[in-house]
Amino acid sequence: MPEIIPDDSVGLVQPEKILFNQPLELACGRTLDQYHLMVETYGELNEARSNAILICHALSGNHHVAGYNSLDDRKPGWWDSAIGPGKPIDTNKFFVIGLNNLGGCHGSSGPNQTNPDTNKPYGPDFPLMTVADWVNSQARLADHFGIEQWAAVIGGSLGGMQALQWSIDYPQRLRHCMVIAAAPKLSAQNIAFNEVARQAISKDPQFHNGHYYEQDEVPKVGLMLARMLGHITYLSDDGMRDKFGRELREGKISFDFNPQFEVESYLRYQGERFSTEFDANTYLLMTKALDYYDPAADFNHDLPAALKRALCKFMVISFTTDWRFSPERSRAITDALVEAGKQVSYAEIDSPQGHDAFLIPIPRYMEIFRAYMKRVEADIPKTSGETA
Repeated sequence: MPEIIPDDSVGLVQPEKILFNQPLELACGRTLDQYHLMVETYGELNEARSNAILICHALSGNHHVAGYNSLDDRKPGWWDSAIGPGKPIDTNKFFVIGLNNLGGCHGSSGPNQTNPDTNKPYGPDFPLMTVADWVNSQARLADHFGIEQWAAVIGGSLGGMQALQWSIDYPQRLRHCMVIAAAPKLSAQNIAFNEVARQAISKDPQFHNGHYYEQDEVPKVGLMLARMLGHITYLSDDGMRDKFGRELREGKISFDFNPQFEVESYLRYQGERFSTEFDANTYLLMTKALDYYDPAADFNHDLPAALKRALCKFMVISFTTDWRFSPERSRAITDALVEAGKQVSYAEIDSPQGHDAFLIPIPRYMEIFRAYMKRVEADIPKTSGETA
């Protein structure tokens, strides 16, 4: 519970569930006849509806991006450090939308939500999603708010992939694209990590082939193992050494298999907490969407050709110790944008925090973020008919 809500916070906010009745055709060949998206908004939409920012979340993210849902909240939204009055994404100037993607487990239509055709949870019958599917649903969301063109679409990790896909699929509907700690497609190593996580979940005896809701059970052990594996890849060797070293919890070896090192205890805590907050079917779905992402595939595997469609300006950011989505992958995006003749800025932030650095208010990162958002602000049209 916050003792006092800071002046630079968006304060108390409430989510909104929006129903869409227009059928959404999906890449997998199936159609969602209707669906919900859970969203939160911060700031005010200007008269020209030209100051809107879309925040795309990563694998385990959701719509609660900033502020507090109640005074009992222990922590604010997952990117509160970047969004609020006077912060890089300044809610005195921008109207910000965060959403829970389709297939998520925080209120949008997904495996743990009711299938209107059966009045039971979708479970494993919820269709597999792609990044392009999410972008199509987000375009419908923009239509709902009367937003013809985003001032910027911004995301980190899987969210950055969505931002990049926006620039290809809806080039006239965004003026700026910010891609943070992302990649143009997953490496074989990353796909392998995802598969191990999925196997941990699906082989849990309480998974029941994804129908665990009906058994009133949760594949808790599988989710814990998946999160522990993922968390290791989100941190760097330097960061783990600085944070944990080889410190023993009790100061001495106990010669048993209980957690004795601080890093063991930390991973178990993270896994335990995640297993009570996240849905196993959603984890499988989100990791598959990551695996499938490859925007160049429809352009003869030529990324510059895919990005030639884009009309917006780009900011690409990477972090030195991120080995899950290394700076090399961000430079590949940047090089492809340069080859495609696009306006792009690139920054590589020196940080010890690994992939998780994109969520942390590292001073240099925030300084660059703030400077680029000044460019975004400067490009906001003053009238509704003006576009980039």
